[in-house]
Amino acid sequence: MVVGEEAALGRGLLSRIAADARSESVDNSLATSVAEHLRVLLNTRQGDAATVPSFGLVDITDLVHSFPMSVQTLQAVIRSTILDYEPRIKNVVVRHVPEGDPLVLNFEITAQPAEKSEHGFLRFRTQVNASGKISVR
Repeated sequence: MVVGEEAALGRGLLSRIAADARSESVDNSLATSVAEHLRVLLNTRQGDAATVPSFGLVDITDLVHSFPMSVQTLQAVIRSTILDYEPRIKNVVVRHVPEGDPLVLNFEITAQPAEKSEHGFLRFRTQVNASGKISVR
């Protein structure tokens, strides 16, 4: 290999690494933005948004009284709400992840970016505490 070819190859490799870093930051910014929106969406109760009364979740405390179906119902409600109000993701799956504290419900949300130029999966961990507040990580 000639020195000039090595330099061209090196630039190509460095360019690809830089492009990968840029695409990771795009994915990371998308994930961060979606997580922030999910935090707002899932902590808003239907009827609280004056301009879009159906925005948000039903009152979670209403679901608690129908346990054990409440976990499956809450999974379905979370998924449906995300599909209705977060257009940047598709193929949303919400899965209950049982952990130690019975007063805290943990869910894992996985989805794909809806934009064809974005690749991979987004994964979020959520916790629903006893008061109904939902954290998204």
